[in-house]
Amino acid sequence: MPGVTSWPRRALIRARIAVVRLVRRAVHAFRSSLRLRIMASALAIGVVAVAALGLYLSTSVRDGMVERRLESIVNESAALTADANQQFRSAAVADEQQAQQLMSSVAARIMSSASNVEAVFVVHPLDTQPQVSDVIIPDSMGIQQNALLTADLRRANAELRERGGTTGEQVMQFTEVRDPAQDDVAPGVVVGTSLQVPRFGTYEIYYLYSLQAEQETLSFVHRVLGIGAAFVLLLIGLITALVSRQTVAPVTRAAGVAERLADGHLDERLPGVTGIDEMATLSRSFNAMADSLQQQIQQMEELSAAQRRFVSDVSHELRTPLTTIRMAGDVIHGARDQLSADASRSAELLTDQVERFEGLLADLLEISRFDAGAAVLDAERRDLGDVVMSVVQMARPLAENKDTPVSVQLPDGDAVADIDPRRIERIVRNLVVNAIEHSEARPVEITVGQDANAVAVVVRDFGVGMTKPQVEHVFDRFWRADPARARTTGGSGLGLAIAQEDARLHAGRLEVWGRPGRGASFRLTLPRRAGIRLDSSPLPLVPDSHEPQVTTDQIPVVHPPAGPSPTTIPDLEVR
Repeated sequence: MPGVTSWPRRALIRARIAVVRLVRRAVHAFRSSLRLRIMASALAIGVVAVAALGLYLSTSVRDGMVERRLESIVNESAALTADANQQFRSAAVADEQQAQQLMSSVAARIMSSASNVEAVFVVHPLDTQPQVSDVIIPDSMGIQQNALLTADLRRANAELRERGGTTGEQVMQFTEVRDPAQDDVAPGVVVGTSLQVPRFGTYEIYYLYSLQAEQETLSFVHRVLGIGAAFVLLLIGLITALVSRQTVAPVTRAAGVAERLADGHLDERLPGVTGIDEMATLSRSFNAMADSLQQQIQQMEELSAAQRRFVSDVSHELRTPLTTIRMAGDVIHGARDQLSADASRSAELLTDQVERFEGLLADLLEISRFDAGAAVLDAERRDLGDVVMSVVQMARPLAENKDTPVSVQLPDGDAVADIDPRRIERIVRNLVVNAIEHSEARPVEITVGQDANAVAVVVRDFGVGMTKPQVEHVFDRFWRADPARARTTGGSGLGLAIAQEDARLHAGRLEVWGRPGRGASFRLTLPRRAGIRLDSSPLPLVPDSHEPQVTTDQIPVVHPPAGPSPTTIPDLEVR
């Protein structure tokens, strides 16, 4: 029994899933196809227009036919009643039997002379349940008199008679006429009035008319309108398909050519540019734009290549004289004790500036490698935490000189990833040194994190911070937040630009946050292995809100994290 009851449920679930998939595919096709949307919109407008026009025409035809038919019925029934009254006045009726025979004769005459009359009812006003014998009905008509002569109809006729209505005034009621031979029901109308029988008073007379002919005419009109509506909608669909194809096809071709141009195929052009219409003009304009873009891109590539060659050549050419200057400077610096005070100070300045010049040349050569696409990644499995600790130890003298507490927080598990240790060490060193330089002797916090797909390190300081425009340009080449600011370690202005290129070479991300007077936060996120796409980071760029706490230990390390960091972080809500 459980299997019997669960099978229909599974079938229902599969049917629902199939319907949902079908609806999703239809929605996707509708959203992804401009031609389909144009055709659907045109057909929707066409359906509404054709339906409104068909309803108006059908209603107008029906009302016109019914009004004319009712007017003819009223006139004919009035004439028949007047003729019956004349026959009764001219005939000599002696008793009730003769009156009944005369009534039957009059009814038969009406049925024979008026081909539109389906039945005639002659009823005495006091007869509350008239019998079939009181009416002349064709044998083929399955008419139930009691169902046709309703109480409402007879009451309305009585009220008209009591008011003394004018001659020819009648009551009317719509009904149904059933034909048993065809087992069909047709609309009809019953018209009632009064009949004056000498010596026997007033009788009620009712005429039954069928509206079958009008019904058939209206059905024919409906069929014609339906066929016409289907033809019009088909014509609208064909016209819309043709117009949309002529309009959308060039746009589709242009989109395909634009995608290939975006992929770097600069020789792609729109084919078949002929004619003088709007599409031909669009194609010529598109091709002209592509030619201009290709020419400008080629010029920019040539100029960029020339600039890269110039930087690389100049950097290489300067290394030889710089090496000579460095050797001479070392000799002078070694003999500075034998020189005067001014000469000794000049020897020290010369050595410092030569070292800075060497660093600038090294950075320029590295940038030129990135620009030329010659930078390579020498990856190996390393723990990011070990690299960070090595950098922090090297930065210890600078931190002590700046009186800046530095703390490191490592994760529970390992932060092992496929990285180039030299490049990652350069990134972290740049971030840590910048944080110490700009911390204004306030704490610097370094946090290492990891998850299944990525490892990350966040370097946070609580110094001068950065404005929003400064954050936007912090990775630009040769850009400094404050060019007039004195730096202990000098700098070429290329450190963060090289760090960002190193992060991209690892398929990672280097991000920054800053607020004036509240410090800055840099986050480096790296995939654990090649081929992993980074959608998130193990660490937040803006840590939780807490205030920094100055510690006596120069480089406190929490490993693994257990509780709050030795230096806490203030509120960093983004505004």
